[in-house]
Amino acid sequence: MAKDPAFEEVSLPLFSQSSAKAAVRGKQPSYIRDHRARLRQRFMDGGATAVPDYELLELILFRSIPRRDVKPIARMLLDRFGDFNRVITAPPERLAQVPGIGEAVTTDLKVLEAAAHRMARAKVMQRHVLSSWDALLDYCHTVMAHRETEQFRVLFLDRKNCLIADEEQAKGTVDHVPVYPREIAKRALELNASALILVHNHPSGDPSPSASDIAMTDRILQALDALGITLHDHLIIGKSSELSFRSSGYL
Repeated sequence: MAKDPAFEEVSLPLFSQSSAKAAVRGKQPSYIRDHRARLRQRFMDGGATAVPDYELLELILFRSIPRRDVKPIARMLLDRFGDFNRVITAPPERLAQVPGIGEAVTTDLKVLEAAAHRMARAKVMQRHVLSSWDALLDYCHTVMAHRETEQFRVLFLDRKNCLIADEEQAKGTVDHVPVYPREIAKRALELNASALILVHNHPSGDPSPSASDIAMTDRILQALDALGITLHDHLIIGKSSELSFRSSGYL
């Protein structure tokens, strides 16, 4: 859907005639300027817990939509996607369907998503995975829990069980992702990995393994066993919880 640049950049005449004229001249109306100043100060004084999701979104939108009241847009985003995490991780093409969302907003949201991923990843890379298990789960949820399609990742570990590589092996549909055991085993040899953790998400939100999940894990286990490489676990990431094949008796 084509976007009218004025829709993103000019405040609508919701209040006084003078405010509308200020918007047309490219100036920020005082009621918007004052609201933004108060919200920024409240955030700086109290942190993230001092503002609800829609106001946190407002703070993000301030930069990309400088002269318009962004509260209605923040609420539309939450109504469309459900919560803050799903807004940030929504595909660009779906964000573009929301009135008022243009390239600048989409870029800012995707930068924020990338920053969140890198911060979570930094807590687990080159760390002993088994002693940093909670951080690993947080990372997997940050990267995968809110995706709308399945993604399959492999975490490669060295002899000390430190994470040396985290790679996306495949993307799929809402309920299927193609996985090739020989390619995973080959990559493990290339990285000189001694152990692996498999991770994939269920967009449905339910982390219960399917019959194909179990069969696929068995095939990968056989391929790794032949090379003397350990499969520590296979994690399935749901919306708010995860399932461990090891803890659940599948491995």
